[in-house]
Amino acid sequence: MLSTLHHPPRRLSRFFPANNKPRHFHTKPVLSSSQPVTDQSPSSTSPPESQILSIRHSLLSREVTATQLAETYLSRLKLAEPQLKSFIHVSNNVLKEAQSVDDKIKRNENVGPLAGVLVGVKDNICTVDMPSTAGSRVLENYRPPFDATAVKKVKEFDGIVVGKTNLDEFGMGSTTESSSFQVTANPWDISRVPGGSSGGSAAAVSARQCVVSLGSDTGGSVRQPASFCGVVGLKPTYGRVSRYGLIAYASSLDVIGCFGSSVADTGILLSAISGHDRLDATSSKQEVPDFTSQLISAARLESKPLKGLKVGVICETLENGVDSGVKSTVLGAVSHLEELGCTLSEVSLPSFSLGLPAYYILASSESSSNLSRYDGVRYGNQVAAEDLNALYGDSRAKGFGSEVKMRILMGTYALSAGYYDAYYKRAQQVRTLIQKSFKTALDENDILISPAAPSAAYKIGEKKNDPLAMYAGDIMTVNVNLAGLPALVLPCGFVEGGPVGLPVGLQMIGAAFDEGKLLKVGHIFEQTLQGCRFVPPLIADGIPQ
Repeated sequence: MLSTLHHPPRRLSRFFPANNKPRHFHTKPVLSSSQPVTDQSPSSTSPPESQILSIRHSLLSREVTATQLAETYLSRLKLAEPQLKSFIHVSNNVLKEAQSVDDKIKRNENVGPLAGVLVGVKDNICTVDMPSTAGSRVLENYRPPFDATAVKKVKEFDGIVVGKTNLDEFGMGSTTESSSFQVTANPWDISRVPGGSSGGSAAAVSARQCVVSLGSDTGGSVRQPASFCGVVGLKPTYGRVSRYGLIAYASSLDVIGCFGSSVADTGILLSAISGHDRLDATSSKQEVPDFTSQLISAARLESKPLKGLKVGVICETLENGVDSGVKSTVLGAVSHLEELGCTLSEVSLPSFSLGLPAYYILASSESSSNLSRYDGVRYGNQVAAEDLNALYGDSRAKGFGSEVKMRILMGTYALSAGYYDAYYKRAQQVRTLIQKSFKTALDENDILISPAAPSAAYKIGEKKNDPLAMYAGDIMTVNVNLAGLPALVLPCGFVEGGPVGLPVGLQMIGAAFDEGKLLKVGHIFEQTLQGCRFVPPLIADGIPQ
């Protein structure tokens, strides 16, 4: 159980002044706007269970059918959707595919590890016979003739794609407000954003509209929404999961990631979609281990299950600019890790603050190149015009939203002949510095930790007209993409806000292709974290689970 840290971790004393110790998670203090809060219901001490394993057990023991499960989830999806708007499209084939799983079981055939599991797919990941719009009018009604490799693998393991989730247009945004179709709400407080750009995927898992979901992460688009929505989000190492079929934003940064309501579910989904793909030149041939093989149940844990694990706390992520409630909650998680046996130390990454401007230069530059194909002739919806130049201009002007246009302009400027060395080249040099600083830190530590975002979820519209403030919210996550490393975000507590409080996510960063270690540590953390129940009020208030 999280408790007050009476003796600060060695070398971390500056984060634990006498008047700002991590809060107790098993008592309910009088709240101010900066204090963390917790769910105090009797069931709040139960660790999250794997929904995927539970579904598999129920199906194989004939307790329930895949069709019955699908009907339950579809019912919940339809009840919540008018408020949340998580999905752009819901598949018409869900019950048909569920029946196919039931038929396999009746014939005593082997079924895959995702049998009967409803999977949401971010709408910038291609799916055959379903819209894949990337949240943009320029691709409205586009239906790919193929599945992305990650989606193909989900189906091969008997997973059921329930639908396509909402996102910021082409993945450019941190709130899901820049979608061309609708604004998704946060299940914890429908007046707040779910994060972005994978806000629809995170909200859908949080509200139990699907079991797990796929998102994409270019600069934190899986991890920040996971923090805002109180779910687990995993960004794999660059190259671990094939990008084939992922509609490109910034090709050297894009990865497909996973959402789940538990670490185990996230690991099972990652195992299913990982592996080399000849259709993706950046796909790694690194062997894919069983990511769930080292996950230990709470009943079998030792008193110090993480004894000897070296954890570095990135000091730049707990300084100015981080909400005091988020900082206090994360320091409570640091305390919990020490109680589990971790050896904690403070880590400084001098180039950390440079990551944000370098990321936006590089991502915008790559997007200006990648999105040049949507001209109404090669790709994208076409607007009638009298000449070719007008056709190009009008098709792009009417097809792209304001955020996408702004980033294309930024990227084109950075790549122009007179400014290439001053911006793009220098940003690539900063990227190298960031990669080296992470390598040095991870040579001395097993994992690094930080908040997943400097604040909890904010109000819809609060930062829409202040792009610099919105971009600053990515400070915790973009460096990981620049370094190509894996990172896991899992909920670690609450701060005040909304009907019952707002979740806060803890980010764990590992060495390249070391997702297994992150999942093991994250699983132990969530199994031993008490006093918090990450089920949003949208479910608790009457929508059946």
